[in-house]
Amino acid sequence: MAAGGGCGESVDQYRAEVERLTRELAEANREKIRAAECGLVVLEENQTLKQQYGELETEQEALKQELEQLQEVNIASMS
Repeated sequence: MAAGGGCGESVDQYRAEVERLTRELAEANREKIRAAECGLVVLEENQTLKQQYGELETEQEALKQELEQLQEVNIASMS
């Protein structure tokens, strides 16, 4: 009987260890999902910023051309 009791304890220990590992795996998966969601948010924000940067570059170029034209008009009117 003593051997049977010892075997039962081992089975209980293994079950407890399996349950612990299952919980840890579930938590690791939740953390991985949260990290992936954060990564997606960062990628979306990066895409938005790139688009805004492109729009600002276009606007800057237009303003630069407008300034050059105004400077030419100003120079012409001073002559």
